[in-house]
Amino acid sequence: MYSISEVAEQTGFSAHTLRYYEKIGLLSSPTRQGGKRLYTAGEIRLLQFMKVLKNTGMSLEDIQEFLVDGCLLENKDAEQDRSKKVQKRKNILEKHLLTLEQQKRELEMVIQLTEEKLATYQDMLEEDQNEKQ
Repeated sequence: MYSISEVAEQTGFSAHTLRYYEKIGLLSSPTRQGGKRLYTAGEIRLLQFMKVLKNTGMSLEDIQEFLVDGCLLENKDAEQDRSKKVQKRKNILEKHLLTLEQQKRELEMVIQLTEEKLATYQDMLEEDQNEKQ
């Protein structure tokens, strides 16, 4: 079990953010011992994945929908319940992947245009150097 400060260090979320996400229902309430929040290794893995999703632009609403069932690795659901939860998460990730692929195409286009612009500027500098000689 890990304290909130240890989880903050391992996930990149501040303790304040973890408490806020718990308050708004984005995270389920962790186990408490003596009033202190304690997180499992599975919850840390889930939070690390959540951080990746957040950093890639997934909306908090989609992240909340993704996390609503908690850590599926630790839940002992019936096979049918588990399959529904896994399918829901798969759908969310497929939708997000489409968004990421579009962002990738746009970024590749920006990279290409930037490289072309840099080449143009390099040519201009070389022309200026040749005229001085």
